[in-house]
Amino acid sequence: MRRRSALVGSVAALATATSARAQTPVDLQLVLAVDVSRSIDEVEAELQRRGYIEALTNDRVVDAILSGENRRIAICYTEWAGAHFQAVVIDWTVIDSPGAARRFADKLTEAPRTSQSWTAVGAALAHAGQRFENSSFAAKRRVIDVSGDGRTNDGPPAEIVRDKLVSQGIVINGLPVMMNRSNFGRPPDLTLDKYYEESVIGGPGSFLVVADNFDHFGRAVRTKLVREISGTTASPRSSPA
Repeated sequence: MRRRSALVGSVAALATATSARAQTPVDLQLVLAVDVSRSIDEVEAELQRRGYIEALTNDRVVDAILSGENRRIAICYTEWAGAHFQAVVIDWTVIDSPGAARRFADKLTEAPRTSQSWTAVGAALAHAGQRFENSSFAAKRRVIDVSGDGRTNDGPPAEIVRDKLVSQGIVINGLPVMMNRSNFGRPPDLTLDKYYEESVIGGPGSFLVVADNFDHFGRAVRTKLVREISGTTASPRSSPA
């Protein structure tokens, strides 16, 4: 009887510990959803990855993280292309210090890059939204940060997925990359920012930051992360600072 009581007590303690872990408070849960479609060449892919690496360790970004009530956020980094390809590169990770930010950036530096066909913004949003279901954190704000250089040509319409996620309390911000060059024989998409504004972003305080090209991508990411993490609200459209 005594052994049974001890076992019940151990199970209860384990359940309590598991429950506590499942409710670890953070100021923000942020999914970074990054386009790796074949319209992005090797040089641009390198600039894009480096942009996130440098932004995540930037002093302004780290200061924004440490200025919150809980002094920590949780980040999940995903990559996407067509409806057939969405991948978690780095799963949920707590960033609560410059060292934690550096370790996350180092993992991202070492992670292999890929390139896949088609552009499925809607499928990318759906995959990013599912990541919150597997999170072991609790946050008042859940945000998807989606970046890309094209509009949906595969999978579900972005608007339908966007509206569903917003109804669940998830905010979607965008970082369209404006490319002033042809893409597989097609002319440049000079209204991609308008597409992101009307069909991709959504939720209270949602916004987009436009990168003129991949050379300016890192600055745009830094501006976007500071605003997302600090929870500041302004016009729906921002310029990199």
